[in-house]
Amino acid sequence: MREPWQRLTTVRARTTVAATVLVGVAVAVASLALVVTLHRSLVTHVDDVADVQAADVAGLAAQGSLPRALTRANDDGTTTQVVDAGGRVVAATADLDERLPIAGFLRGARTIGKQRVVAQPARTPTGPVTIYVATSLEPVDEAISRLGRGLALGGPLLVLFVGLTTWVVVGRALRPVELIRAQVAEISDRSLGRRVPVPTANDEIRRLATTMNTMLDRVETGVGRQRRFVADASHELQTPLASFRTDLEVALAHPAATDWPTTGGDLLATSAAMERLVRDLLFLARADDAAVAPVSPVDLDDVVLEEVHALRARGRVPVEAAKVSGAAVLGRRDDLARVVRNLLDNADRYASSCIALSLTTEGEDVVLTVTDDGPGIPAADRERVFERFTRLDDARARATGGSGLGLAIARQVVTAHGGTIEATDDGLVVRLPSA
Repeated sequence: MREPWQRLTTVRARTTVAATVLVGVAVAVASLALVVTLHRSLVTHVDDVADVQAADVAGLAAQGSLPRALTRANDDGTTTQVVDAGGRVVAATADLDERLPIAGFLRGARTIGKQRVVAQPARTPTGPVTIYVATSLEPVDEAISRLGRGLALGGPLLVLFVGLTTWVVVGRALRPVELIRAQVAEISDRSLGRRVPVPTANDEIRRLATTMNTMLDRVETGVGRQRRFVADASHELQTPLASFRTDLEVALAHPAATDWPTTGGDLLATSAAMERLVRDLLFLARADDAAVAPVSPVDLDDVVLEEVHALRARGRVPVEAAKVSGAAVLGRRDDLARVVRNLLDNADRYASSCIALSLTTEGEDVVLTVTDDGPGIPAADRERVFERFTRLDDARARATGGSGLGLAIARQVVTAHGGTIEATDDGLVVRLPSA
């Protein structure tokens, strides 16, 4: 169960709070602006009506027919007063004090108390006068009060509606994300075949689900490859270990009848085979997990000739290297040496009477070809031979010490160097970018 503060940290809650706050601020600002604008508009209307009434009185004053008691133009509580230059009231509505002017300014409009007073100068046959028209602001205040009450009630309801709408809409929008999260949470190393649901809408969440499923495909492939690697490695080590143990048990059971030098040689050969296998397995494990190491220019012809010299010293058939010419590549010398060594070991294992190498430059590629006069690789198996622990003739390969990893290691190294390796009618052909 989540704590309240944890629930507020969800995207849905943060989005709802943000939208609610923003809309609340916007509603408050808009309400204030509406109230101010309406108040100004109503006051301006009051001033306009008062100006018209003052103009009518000014017309009477100019004609000299201004009565002492002015009549009201309407029943809205508007009062009128005419004051001469000496401050004496010369005309006023019936209920207005005729002794005191209602204002002292000479032109314009001002708010005095709860009234709006408009002053307008005029001329009479006896001299200048100032006409004051006073209008009650109570209707304006009442209108603003009603508007304020409406906004005070409607504003929070609007904010609440926006908050609830945002909560529902964001919840529906994020529902596929929650389904993806729940599905991923249930996936373990025993259920890597499961995939997250992909929404029908072509949006960011669909792309997220597609990317997640692609990642799960890669994880499943990687884990499957690792499991097969472990299973194959266990199987490959089981046979030499069983042979090693059997030879020891037989020798110890019949010590007097055992040819110990021969037994020791057999055990040493089995140990060497296991050592090669473990070394190859460790190389593949490091190659799968390690980051890309830095490269440098490598004279591939020197590497090839060194490995040819080593094979001639221990090999069983002649090695022809007359067609090896100078060629440089960018790479890691030790890894490239392992590629050449594995190719030569493979050729030496199956050659009948000779092995031949050629190293040439073709355009932007350096091409290394290794051929032998052995049985060759059937066309149907020319891709399969580069898979790990693949032996076309399993019994023969075990007898000659092959682990089924040499060509797989060669392809992995060549691919990491940006090149290709393939089996053809002419033999094994490696192409690497030239330096």
